[in-house]
Parts: sequence; structure tokens; C-alpha cells
Amino acid sequence: MITLTEENYIKAIYHLGKQGRENVNTNALAEAMNTKASSATDMIRKLAEKDYANYKKYKGVTLTESGKDIAINIIRKHRLWEVFLVEKLNFTWDEVHELAEQLEHIKSQKLIDELDAFLGHPTHDPHGDPIPDKNGEFTFVEKIVLSQAQEHQTYSCLGVNDSSTEFLQYLNKNDIGLGSTIEVVHIEPFDKSINIKANGKLLTVSQSVAKNLYLKKL
Repeated sequence: MITLTEENYIKAIYHLGKQGRENVNTNALAEAMNTKASSATDMIRKLAEKDYANYKKYKGVTLTESGKDIAINIIRKHRLWEVFLVEKLNFTWDEVHELAEQLEHIKSQKLIDELDAFLGHPTHDPHGDPIPDKNGEFTFVEKIVLSQAQEHQTYSCLGVNDSSTEFLQYLNKNDIGLGSTIEVVHIEPFDKSINIKANGKLLTVSQSVAKNLYLKKL
């Protein structure tokens, strides 16, 4: 039986390793889990004993195929619950992450499959992240970040790279959300800040904002 803590480590390894493709440094994992490197190493060894992870000293950790399957299933549950909370219970997109962190550990696969069907099999969560289907397949959409956008072009907001409460509340304050129309009016040569028109409202955004907002060209 896999524990909640083991699931959290597996998910962290998956994200830090860029969907399980790269080795994850023990110190980076410890920092992500807010624990000591020795504690992270102990957990990695436990995961390796259960065949969820591959670990080589000084080379870091990767997930096995069974570990990746667990990670993708946790992500699926997390993002489906976020959709449910926003669409059915009227939470805002900056409120749902912590709740979904708790709900993602529910074990019933039947419940998750029924939730998926109830929601109409959504392909993306409220932050624009893809939701894997029950076979673990993701639906990816071609996108760029605002910092890569061109002047005098119009785009649609597809999602965010930073899903922190602070960033989402910043976007809420400026009436920017999924599907918002964003016109790039001017890119400042000095600091690369960008003047945009978002849903008809003029706004200047920094590079730190521009690097975290996903768009597609209209």
C-alpha cells in the first residue's frame, strides 16, 4: 500500500524531473519537500525498494514506469478536482490548489472515472494545464509565453506557468483569465516590459509576469 508521503515524493520527482525524463538531485528534492537531504534520501531508498524509483548515489533519482504511472494518476486526480471545484462549487482558480492537494490522494479509481465523466472529460484544468486521460495520455496545445510574443499581435490566454496564489490574484485583479484576449501594444526595449491590452484594458507587465503567462495566437 502506497502512503500519502510516498505519493507526494513521487509527484515531486515527476515534476522536478520534467515529466520523469531527467535525474533529480537529492538536495533539490529535499528543498521541494521542505525536509533534510538525509530524509529525502531515506524516502528515495524506500521508493526504490518498492520499484517506484531508480536511485544511484551522486546521480540522483528517476521514476520507474510504475512510478511514472502513479505520478500521472495523482496529477489526473488533482486537476480533475480543480475543475470540479471551479466549475461546480464556484471556487476561483487561486483557491483550488491546496484543496486539490488533499483530494488527489483519494484512492477510488471508480470515483475519479465517474468524476471525469461527470465533468465531460475535460482536457485542461482551470490553470490551463493538461489533464491526462485514464490511459495516462495528455492533450498538449502549442503555446508560447507572453515574453515571446510579438508587437501588434493578438493572442488568447491559455494558462499559467506559475500557479501560486499571489500570481493568480494579480491576474484576477487585472481581469486576466483563461480565454482572455491579449493584444501586445508595445515591448519596451530597455527592460522588456510589455504594454498589453487585456480584454480592452491597457496594462504594463514585467518580464516576471510575461514569462509565466501562456498564450496562443489568434
